[in-house]
Amino acid sequence: NRAKKGLQTNLFMFVDSLLLTMIETKYDDSSTAFERLPVAIYPDEYTASIQVAKEVTDLIKKNNQNDKNTILGLATGASPIAFYNEMVRIHKEENLSFGRVVTFNLDEYYPMASNSRLSYNFFMRYHFFDHVDIKSGNIHIPKGNIGLDEVSSFCKDYENKINGYGGIDIQILGIGRTGHVGFNEPPSHINTLTRLVKLDPVTISDATREFVREDLVPRRAITMGIQSIFKAKKIYLFAWGGKKAKILKDAVEGPITKDIPASYLQDHPNVQILCDGDASVELTRIKTPWVVSLVEWSEQMAKSAVIWLSNKLHKPILKLTEEDYKTNDLGDLIVYYGNYHDLNIKIFNTLQQTITGWPAGKPNADDKTRPERALPAKKRVLIFSPHPDDDVISMGGTFLRLVEQGHEVHVAYQTSGNIAVFDDDAIRFSEFALDLLKVMEWSDAPKIGKLYENITSSLENKDQDASDTIETRLIKGLIRKGEASSAARFCGLNEDQIHFLNMPFYETGTVEKGNLSEDDYSLIIDVIRKVKPHQVFAAGDLRDPHGTHKTCLDAILESLKRLKKKESWIDDCWLWLYRGAWQEWPIEEIQMAVPISPSDLIKKRKAIFKHQSQKDSPVFPGTDDREFWQRAEDRNRFTAKTYDELGLTEYEAMEAFVRYEY
Repeated sequence: NRAKKGLQTNLFMFVDSLLLTMIETKYDDSSTAFERLPVAIYPDEYTASIQVAKEVTDLIKKNNQNDKNTILGLATGASPIAFYNEMVRIHKEENLSFGRVVTFNLDEYYPMASNSRLSYNFFMRYHFFDHVDIKSGNIHIPKGNIGLDEVSSFCKDYENKINGYGGIDIQILGIGRTGHVGFNEPPSHINTLTRLVKLDPVTISDATREFVREDLVPRRAITMGIQSIFKAKKIYLFAWGGKKAKILKDAVEGPITKDIPASYLQDHPNVQILCDGDASVELTRIKTPWVVSLVEWSEQMAKSAVIWLSNKLHKPILKLTEEDYKTNDLGDLIVYYGNYHDLNIKIFNTLQQTITGWPAGKPNADDKTRPERALPAKKRVLIFSPHPDDDVISMGGTFLRLVEQGHEVHVAYQTSGNIAVFDDDAIRFSEFALDLLKVMEWSDAPKIGKLYENITSSLENKDQDASDTIETRLIKGLIRKGEASSAARFCGLNEDQIHFLNMPFYETGTVEKGNLSEDDYSLIIDVIRKVKPHQVFAAGDLRDPHGTHKTCLDAILESLKRLKKKESWIDDCWLWLYRGAWQEWPIEEIQMAVPISPSDLIKKRKAIFKHQSQKDSPVFPGTDDREFWQRAEDRNRFTAKTYDELGLTEYEAMEAFVRYEY
């Protein structure tokens, strides 16, 4: 018995020691139990990039002091730009020297001229190399301008150079929506080295952001392989934005597979994933934290959990049973709320109260449980539209309803949208203006004739990566302005209720936009002051592939904050966010859902059709083959169907909004 007790004591001590070791190392947080790679979630990409830049800087300083080279593996695309900006700042303000830094870039399109604005060679010079003291001989970027017969030997030489430096000290990576790192598209194998690859259709589609048209995107690229990347001693992978959320979850929580090349990083001994909140939303610890650990229940968390359970079991909320909760990791929620029946009713009522046919409030009604205030009965409403068609695509049904219910509705188009017009349309419209003047025998025909010649000549001779001329942008902008005016008039607005801001940040003539300036803020502030709205509607669709929606929202938020400090009337102005052609609000986040009848859905479609330059095949379709009106209708019907499946009233379609506290 003594021996048995001694064995038990030793066993307990061993288990305690083992558990303590696990707690002190990688298993210190059960909420990350599903994650096979360490993931750090930051408030934004800038905060995360500053942290990585500091660690890279510390290594460079250490190696500089010891007369050693620092070997960096670098990435391109939107993900590392904030990191490069911070490294440039540190160089200029803190005198960090890059004299002993050697770089190897991951990839380059093939074929691609090194001096093209679309090349990664240009990208690196523009964002980094031209602003620091790195030696040109220390910069290595795959060559996209060599002959096909030279590619194989070039790739071997590139790999040998990496080996000659003893591998890479720190490798920066992004992740593509196919799960690629570098241009290692699925299926890629772990033993791959630098080579020529063909690009996935999804990657090609995503690249239209830079190339304008999909047919202009190269179909191949030269890339470092998975084994090449694994030569790095430390790897940082950046993932920003909601469009990276699903693939990040698959790479981090799923099995290692050639179909998601980023998943190979699970086998690397020193990887750190950095993401922002939007990119983290699909991670188990964020989306369904109750599955992996105890949670501190809030009303919003409870709402999310009940909707999740209802969707998982395909049961309306009011039919969920106590057993449903207990067998699906939500027994703790029942303990917290007392009983499942009251919880079901509470969440059902909360969802029911988001539904309203009165988006600006119902007059003479009790508004304590309604999304909007009853008073004033007639409100001034200002709809901000980042592009000239976002208003009708995203909230066209609500737009029509607001006008029909007698509110003073204004719409402000924030940008001209001129880059999203085909060259043929610019030629056609300028030709129309010339023919009209000739027929009418007006004296300005020679001027228009000259304009027509300039536009046609510039478009016929335009390089693939060149920006449009000022005249061409003017014509394209006027095309979109006319379409927006037509759609707004169709919705019931007069000319004095339609405002074209043409914010300067957008007017670069290229897909890449400038930074917000005081001129941009002034335009927003002026129109808000002019309307003095009780309601502002703005685009919260941050999956817009070109980032214009986010920039436009940032301008609105900053302008409202400035006004709030100076003018008391702004306290009565509520801000509602809609989402556009790229995504919809999750049901648990929706605070106002406006039902759209079949006839109103047809009216909305007709308003969208006023934007003829975006019809059939828009310049920037994104990764969705459907037209914008089809996306909008499908999204609106899906929202209505989801409410129906949760046990609420069935509608044809719904537009959804979230109130933003600024």
